[in-house]
Amino acid sequence: MTDVEENVHLKDPGDAESGACKPETSGPTREDMSSPKDHPSRRCTSYVLSVTGLIDTVNDVSKLSKEIGMNHDFHMEEKVLPPSSLEGRVKETMHNAFWDHLEEQLLATPPDFSCALELLKEIKEILLSLLLPRQNRLRSEIEEGLDMNLLKQEAEHGALDVPHLSKYILNMMTLLCAPVRDEAVQKLENITDPVRLLRGIFQVLGLMKMDVVNYTIQSLQPQLQEHSIQYERAKFQELLNKQPSLLDHTTKWLTRAAADLSTPPPSCPDTPDSSSVVCPSPSEAANSPEPLSPKMVLSQGFLNLLLWDPEDEEFPETLLMDRAQLQELEAQLHQLTILASVLLVASSFSGSVLFGSPQFVDKLKRITKALMEEFKSRPEEEAMLTVSEQVSQEIHRSLGNLGLAALSSDNTASLIGELQNITRKENCVHSVIDQRIHLFLKCCLVLGVQRSLLDLPGGLTLIEAELAELGQKFVNLTHHNQQVFGPYYTEILKTLIPPAQALETELGSL
Repeated sequence: MTDVEENVHLKDPGDAESGACKPETSGPTREDMSSPKDHPSRRCTSYVLSVTGLIDTVNDVSKLSKEIGMNHDFHMEEKVLPPSSLEGRVKETMHNAFWDHLEEQLLATPPDFSCALELLKEIKEILLSLLLPRQNRLRSEIEEGLDMNLLKQEAEHGALDVPHLSKYILNMMTLLCAPVRDEAVQKLENITDPVRLLRGIFQVLGLMKMDVVNYTIQSLQPQLQEHSIQYERAKFQELLNKQPSLLDHTTKWLTRAAADLSTPPPSCPDTPDSSSVVCPSPSEAANSPEPLSPKMVLSQGFLNLLLWDPEDEEFPETLLMDRAQLQELEAQLHQLTILASVLLVASSFSGSVLFGSPQFVDKLKRITKALMEEFKSRPEEEAMLTVSEQVSQEIHRSLGNLGLAALSSDNTASLIGELQNITRKENCVHSVIDQRIHLFLKCCLVLGVQRSLLDLPGGLTLIEAELAELGQKFVNLTHHNQQVFGPYYTEILKTLIPPAQALETELGSL
């Protein structure tokens, strides 16, 4: 997505008009801002064409508005090129050449102001673009203070005062910028070199433009979300009218979810740390099955998508456009399972002293996350050998720094051995952590992310921040999907849940 990483509150330019320039409330939107506007093969050719048409059409027209509607923290970002990349080096070289050329022009005798005038003209346009239509006085001030005809005459006579104009621009930026940019503008005031100052002004103005764009997006989010919902549903209905079997896989998906809920759950894993996992015995589940409800079936269905077999071509049609994002969430869930498992095993060997230090835990997490990137290029079990060695070394180093006894050779060998086996699904720790993360995600769908974080299952507290991010993404995706395809799900679920049972569940929830 898109690289301003802060959600900013803009100063109200209306207040700036009257002299008050420091309110923390949000403010401007641009008047001329308009709202922005993988899948498996199928056995039937017409079915392929229908689903492909849905994906291509909706993705082309409303992908951005859908992303904005689903993600309340969505924000546009300035693209930052890696300095080591060819494109990054070329861009940096060109920029340096331009600013070096400007410096040569200003130091020439007599000075050449041609480049400076072009820069001032662009700065003026940016400042004007940050104004609201009602800010006529500020608009007049900028037009007068940066009158290009007058500035050209001054340049022709060698009297263009670049430092004075830069100070005027900084004062105007102070009025118009968001509070989060105050510090950056203040730092510019300490720069005396005119070329460095102009370069800094352009950088901060770029951030200010992005702030306005992101504020406008936030303002339009409800409208964009509603537009995306209505548009996707209408396009899907058009295809459904032409292809009545377009909901067959969706029906099978929900049927499977209802069957999963009707099946007695397995007994708790026989592990020392499973005491905090609350699950009924098979006999209890069989004697008192929980009544099905549409919300429960949908929640189970969404959870099943995170365990979907890539070879299974019967992916629900209503979620085809979200399949790539679901696969990303599945990969993120897998990495969190391994991360939490590594931390749990490491804590059992190193004791509470080390894991009572947030700094140590954060460092261990950073090491593990960085090394897990190797999963993309080599087998997981091979990569875990490096993880286990690095984690073991960090534990030894930290114990030594605190003057505590080092792990014995037997304990070190056991630690490394257990960590190497973490990626295996049959591994007890991996299995328990995986079940608990799925339990957490199910709670997120039913109770919401914040309430679910209040009572995390054992072994997950050390990855609370990562779980919150994963849970929020999952909830945003499923919530948007339900808003779009809710009417279709309702009709399907009527055939899966007996009316009396559905009514009983509804009355119980009331």
